[in-house]
Amino acid sequence: MTDEDRLLPIANVGRLMKQILPTNAKISKEAKQTVQECATEFISFVTCEASDKCHRENRKTVNGDDIWWALSTLGLDNYADAVGRHLHKYREAERERAESNKSSNDSENEREQNNKSDLQNQPTGFVRVLEKGSSSSAR
Repeated sequence: MTDEDRLLPIANVGRLMKQILPTNAKISKEAKQTVQECATEFISFVTCEASDKCHRENRKTVNGDDIWWALSTLGLDNYADAVGRHLHKYREAERERAESNKSSNDSENEREQNNKSDLQNQPTGFVRVLEKGSSSSAR
């Protein structure tokens, strides 16, 4: 694998750097490359530690808790705290989204049940027309 393949995209690094700096600030190519290499190395370092933990536990998937653990283990407590807060917020949002989807599905199921109930209360000829999808009158 070439260096270019393992490094974060320089455009993304530059974009992140610009978000932090004042709007009139300039960033040299050398500065972008330096941050690109440092950020890539940092991510690799933390990911390697998390991956080793997963390997010891016979797991194939690195998750957010593994990254949090790796940051803590490596003594990067400020980063670990930030990741821990992010994981907590992410999981809350996912839980709320799941509950919202469940309540939407429950409402939809209730509407379907009401529609079926309404059809059952209609005269038989009318139901046959609806079931056939015909617009002609019942015979």
